[in-house]
Order: sequence, then C-alpha cells, then structure tokens
Amino acid sequence: MNFDAFTQDIIQNRWQVFGAEVYRHGQLLHRWGDCTAGLHPLYSVTKSVLSLAVGIAEGEGKIDLTRPVTDYLPAAALARMSEKQRQTFAPLTLHRLLTMSAAGFPFRPEGESWLDFSLNCPLEAPEQPRFDYSNIPAYLVGVALTHALSEDAGSYIEKRLLQPLGIEDYRLARCPEGYFYGASGMELTVESLSRIGVMLCAGGVYGGQRIVPAGYVRRATSVQQMNREGGYGYFFWKYRSGFSMNGKWKQKCYILPEDGLVIGYLADIREECPLRQSMEKHLLGAE
Repeated sequence: MNFDAFTQDIIQNRWQVFGAEVYRHGQLLHRWGDCTAGLHPLYSVTKSVLSLAVGIAEGEGKIDLTRPVTDYLPAAALARMSEKQRQTFAPLTLHRLLTMSAAGFPFRPEGESWLDFSLNCPLEAPEQPRFDYSNIPAYLVGVALTHALSEDAGSYIEKRLLQPLGIEDYRLARCPEGYFYGASGMELTVESLSRIGVMLCAGGVYGGQRIVPAGYVRRATSVQQMNREGGYGYFFWKYRSGFSMNGKWKQKCYILPEDGLVIGYLADIREECPLRQSMEKHLLGAE
C-alpha cells in the first residue's frame, strides 16, 4: 500500500478531494487532508445511513421488511391515492424499496408534497423486481421508518447510530413536510464516515458495542438485487470481496471485511477522473 502515491495523484491532478483515510482492523493507518473538521455532503451515502437505522429498528421488532411500504405510511396520504395507484403500490415491500427493485420512479421527488408526488408515480410492472435507481424509494423508506417508530427518523439516527459512534457534528436534510429526506442531504466529516465503515467492517460493532444487528449487516451488504455494477444490497453497493457506500460526486467508503480494510474519502468531483483507479492501484495493488 502506497498512500503517499495516492495523495500525490490527488495533489498533482488537482482533484477536489477534501480528505482521505485508511483503517485496518479498526486502527487508523493513513490520513490526508481535512478529515476531522469540515462537514461535507454525502449525497447518496445518506441512503446507507438510513439503511442502518432500518436495521436497528428491525432488530427491535419495530419494522418488518416483508410488509408493503404502505403499511407504514400516513393514512391521510394513502387516502389521497386512487384505487388504481394503491393497487400499483401493493407489491412494493420495504425490501423492494431498499433494493431499488421497483421500476419507473423519477429520479427525485418534487413539489410542495414530496410524499404525494412519490405515491402518484406511474410505475412499470410493479410486481416484477427490476433494478432502477432513484431517490424516491429511499425517501419513502425514511417516511415509513418515522411512522413505524412513531419518532422522527432523523432523531432516531442521531440517538441510535451517530451518538454510539461518537459522531456529534452532522447535518441532514428534510422534505417540505418535515420528514428526514433519507436519499441525500446528510453531511459528515471524513472521519465520521470512516467510523461508520469501521463499524460495518466489524459486522455492526464499534468500540465493543453492538450498534447494528449482525444479521442485518450481512443482508444489507450482500447482493440482494443484481445490476450492471455487480449487485446491490439494502442501499449498499457490491465492491470486490466487500461492499461500498457511494455518493454521486466521488463520496466513497470502501469496506473489505476479509482484509479488515476501510478506505474512505469525501470529494466534489463532477467530471470523469481516475480517482478510483488511483486508489485501487496504490492502496489495493490493482494493476
């Protein structure tokens, strides 16, 4: 592993990477840049954070992933749906939404009521699972989690996930109705992102404390739905022998449990660049 070569690539190419860290077996090996002070957007890594909150709630018996998402949505919103639309949503279990296997949603919710917008999307063959990436499934899971818990999902994430990890500084986004967005909008430091990765690498344990049930971690980070990228779990992506949390502008945390390895960085790179290839070459020894 040549961490210096990796950071030299970042510097020489002027890639807008805020900071990067490497951990092995829970111990910090390398750190570069702003890893502990600045809050930076996670974009779709937010989905992985939401997934972990769902796993904690499932372990407490507060939510059942085999049930339709509509079982956990407010009655007033369901009453505004047409009968045809309620039938369209009937096959959509929380498992389906967590695996992005409901086709036809636009990329993101819009308007004054994101919930009404989401529940009135015309879907394509909803009874047939097919990978189709969108922010709306994560948004609906976040709303469902709030109602399953009878508690704000954002507050639950703070108390049950972030605080046990020692994460005190963060930001999160909400929809116009006040629900935790779930799909995007969170901000963390690089170090805080790495702590989540270290916890996942240890099967849901951090600092000797069980935070997420081990069985959920296995399911969430295993391939539940195939796609062109090699597979998708519960808002986690398959990566090599492990898995990853991904945001759209190069926000990354790679977790390789067989090697005890966690590699995380936050960036804002909106054009194609070989950042991942540099990481794989210098940190993973890829040719």
